[in-house]
Order: sequence, then structure tokens, then C-alpha cells
Amino acid sequence: MTDVENNVIIPQPDWEKARPERLPHPTYWPFFLALGLMFIGWGLISTWVILLAGVLVFIVAIIGWINLLRHEDTPNE
Repeated sequence: MTDVENNVIIPQPDWEKARPERLPHPTYWPFFLALGLMFIGWGLISTWVILLAGVLVFIVAIIGWINLLRHEDTPNE
């Protein structure tokens, strides 16, 4: 049920409390992945040196992020 005037949801007696979802740990890999993509785009319109740097940053970021996800702790349920 909702209170229309205050836009508040009134909890019912048979509802269970929501369990908090486990969030992943913060990481810098998405930033470096985006940085690599930006350098790749910049390198496509300027010079191969920047393109190569972007490809290297992109590959390292992909490997780092996948490695982090592979070794992430799994919850015991």
C-alpha cells in the first residue's frame, strides 16, 4: 500500500526485510579501460604512437579487470 499524499510505501506485516546486495570492491580498471579507448580514438586521428599506447593500456586494463573478477571472493551461502 502507498500513501498517495506523501508518496510513502507502508510495509505490510508479511513482507521480509530486503537483504543488502554485496557490492564489488572499488577498482581503477574501468577508468584505465576508458582511458585506453580514448587514446585509441585519439591515435586513429593523429599518430600511431598514441594508438599503440592506447592499445597497450586497453589490453592491460582488460587483463587486470578480468583477473580481479576471476579472483573475487564468493559469498558463503
